[in-house]
Amino acid sequence: MAGRKSSASNIKMPDVNALFGLEDSNGKTEAKVVEIALDQLYSFDSHPFRVLDDEKMQETVESIREHGVICPLIVRPGKEGGYEIIAGHRRKRACELLGLKTVPCFIRNLTDEEATITMVDSNIQREELLYSEKAYAYKMKLDAIDRVKGRPKKEGQVVPDYAGKKSTEVAAEGSGESYKQIERYIRLTYLIKPMLEYVDEKRIAFGAGIELSYLEPAEQEQLYQIMQRLCVFPSLVQAKKLKELSREGKLDGNGMEIILSDEKPAAPAVKLQRKKLNEYFPADYSAEQMEEVIYGLLKRWKFEQGNIQAG
Repeated sequence: MAGRKSSASNIKMPDVNALFGLEDSNGKTEAKVVEIALDQLYSFDSHPFRVLDDEKMQETVESIREHGVICPLIVRPGKEGGYEIIAGHRRKRACELLGLKTVPCFIRNLTDEEATITMVDSNIQREELLYSEKAYAYKMKLDAIDRVKGRPKKEGQVVPDYAGKKSTEVAAEGSGESYKQIERYIRLTYLIKPMLEYVDEKRIAFGAGIELSYLEPAEQEQLYQIMQRLCVFPSLVQAKKLKELSREGKLDGNGMEIILSDEKPAAPAVKLQRKKLNEYFPADYSAEQMEEVIYGLLKRWKFEQGNIQAG
């Protein structure tokens, strides 16, 4: 019936503060900020996000230099002393570059699962993330959700009621991605490292990487070697063919070479009409002479655009 809400719309998930144990017994969010020495802070275990001294980092440095650390880090007490960073690895690095000794932090007593989910959610919507970063971050979050699922509640801990939802649906909430897309990202974690690097570099398209992730690791290794030798990267169509042969147990080196050597359709030809060209050339110019002039002009144009070096 038109206008009827789906049953999923009636599912109410716990408030994020409650989910991560950030509320006190009266339901009020804790907000105490503590200055912690930088040398007492260490990175989250298996943190999947890069912390680079790039242009973005320099912007963070300048912002902290001018305004201070506006958003405190979220940390939890370490098992062997110090504090593990849950959110704020880039801010901590910026403070190091500025020569600061301490940084403001919220100290939270989070379980491993709560810490993982908080860590992923605080980073996942950054625009410059690599495919591999998203892939391993979503996998970490999904694994944490699956560990929590069905676990009896402990005192002070709120366990989400999934109400029949798939774990990937829960993992997708707040990410701006569909659960199907989350599943696609996680598939990339099945690629061997050099193949995943090609996806990050966009030499292999995201969709083709998904298809190749279904190949066995040994098949991926062999395919990688053939790609290196032939100097080619599989297209989506070729990746699907490789996946199908692998599924049938028929994929070998010879089959890989045949598929990767498939000719690609020729690009549409560029046609120049002689009638229009005659407006710019003497009547006695041959086609070869016109071609020579056109290529010469194009070479000069390209040089003036700064795309080639003089000489």
